[in-house]
Amino acid sequence: MLQRILVWDVPTRVFHWSLALSFAGAYVTAESERYRDIHLALGYVLLGLLVFRLVWGLVGTAYARFSAFTFTPSQVKAYLLGLLSKQPPHYVGHNPAGGVAIFALLALGLLISVSGLGLEWEIGDEDFMEELHEIAANLMLVVVLVHIAGVLISSVLHRENLVRAMFTGYKQAENAVSIVSAYIWLGAVMVVGIGVFLFAYLG
Repeated sequence: MLQRILVWDVPTRVFHWSLALSFAGAYVTAESERYRDIHLALGYVLLGLLVFRLVWGLVGTAYARFSAFTFTPSQVKAYLLGLLSKQPPHYVGHNPAGGVAIFALLALGLLISVSGLGLEWEIGDEDFMEELHEIAANLMLVVVLVHIAGVLISSVLHRENLVRAMFTGYKQAENAVSIVSAYIWLGAVMVVGIGVFLFAYLG
């Protein structure tokens, strides 16, 4: 019997949407000297979010931990084949394709951040850092678009709204357990922290 359970804690949801907004904002302001400060500020927010997620992936709630969505190549292959046959196995947390996307986004995000800091602080070869920064950003955009497509396809095949779940934190599942705490306070701290930083940096 399907039950409504809490899967995504508030910090995970804040991270997800804040990362999406900060990357989108940084990407569209990348070529504008006029909005350079906004680009830099969002870049720092992006880096802070990534550092948080690396920690939260180790100590966070059950479905947010890396161990919950670390799959073998054969599991990823089986899930992708399931998508092609329109009968993918259902996962309460991240599915194998989603897990791959998350690790790719974390790696590319860190690469973008490191190369961006290299450019800002004039560390290393400028041309190399600039090329690395641009390539990593474009690759991340591709992964984001593929991820969005995957979410939409999975939502249709599983008949569940995965986008809404990342807003509310709740999903319908059988024989699954809700996380113990939503950590609302930590999510609030993250939102306030991001807001204060942006106000201080851009104000």
